[in-house]
Amino acid sequence: MAKEFTEEDDALLTQLGVEVEAKKAVTRTPREERIIAGFEEIQRFVEEHDRPPQHGEERDIFERLYAVRLDRIRKLEECRTLVKPLDHQGLLAAAVASDTPNVDELDDDELLRELGIEDETASITELRHVRSVAEKKAAEEIANREKCEDFESFKPLFETVQAELDQGVRITRQIRKDAGFLKTDITKGQFFILGGQVAYVADVGEPIKAPNGEFDARLRVIYSNGTESNLLLRSLQRALYKDQTSRSVSEPKAGPLFSGEAEDDDLASGTVYVLRSKSDHPTVNENRDLLHKIGVTGGSVEKRIANASKDPTFLLADVEVVATYKLFNINRTKFERLFHRVFAHARMEIDITDRFGSPVVPREWFLVPLFVIDEVIEKFKDGTIGEYVYDPESASLKEAS
Repeated sequence: MAKEFTEEDDALLTQLGVEVEAKKAVTRTPREERIIAGFEEIQRFVEEHDRPPQHGEERDIFERLYAVRLDRIRKLEECRTLVKPLDHQGLLAAAVASDTPNVDELDDDELLRELGIEDETASITELRHVRSVAEKKAAEEIANREKCEDFESFKPLFETVQAELDQGVRITRQIRKDAGFLKTDITKGQFFILGGQVAYVADVGEPIKAPNGEFDARLRVIYSNGTESNLLLRSLQRALYKDQTSRSVSEPKAGPLFSGEAEDDDLASGTVYVLRSKSDHPTVNENRDLLHKIGVTGGSVEKRIANASKDPTFLLADVEVVATYKLFNINRTKFERLFHRVFAHARMEIDITDRFGSPVVPREWFLVPLFVIDEVIEKFKDGTIGEYVYDPESASLKEAS
């Protein structure tokens, strides 16, 4: 650690003819810090997906927002200069997309909004609660919803489904028109996610002939917010098509979570990785065999850890991979959050300093033996993880009381 000189030291060095250069603290405006933070979010996306974010209606809403933000940063000389030292992925060298607005026509407030760094707002990832145009149109397709008078009889179903989704016993799949989602795929007892609500098909009426000659049916659909609607089957199908966030909910234990069990039509979701740090931090030295970082990535683990020595998330040190597990048909972000929740009481608090001189407390390092991590993976696989809790004192899983 560098020693700071006192005034007496400085005077002595001056007498010896040695110039003492005062350290210049790097200070940034809040706006500059937000621009850097926004650029680092884009970098994390690139590390996870092995490509820059792209425009297009078929893309995830957050990817499209990252793409707009990256175009703005590329266009503005101020932003380019600010983040250029951080651009180890060469993101600034690519051409600006032709379908983005002219930043010269935007005032400061509009520019900040486009960059996703608007003052007094939450992180860009909080936008998931904002209803999109597609969601509003989907809602218009559905018959007027009314209060479900007997919702108490359906409430346990919604609670069970939510718990099974949290535990990985059920999974959700995106509904895509081009994948052949048909009216016949909507049956009694099914669950969907529509307009941010879980929808349960409680009843399917007798087949009726629609004006276009096709057969249809009247449905009773119950929603998790305590409302219901009686709508035609084709109306529900059309609403599910138009809502880009709509999902179908699988039956319990439909589809594997981990490698070795994949079927031909399973979609790879990512990889769980367990790392051990090579840092010489005193806390790491004392707990090296017990301290593990647990994360999930959609790309290769090798690329995810390539710049570990420069990333505070990895304790600014190289790491070694001690275990990996492949995920299928599951939302990796939610899965990672649930995985971390299991070991919440074993989280290690380590204070380090980032490249701006600011203190950082990484949140993905846990004092957990590797064999316990393997046990938790098995509990996720058989759907019983909700029945157990991790006990830090005994370093073991115990049945939840």
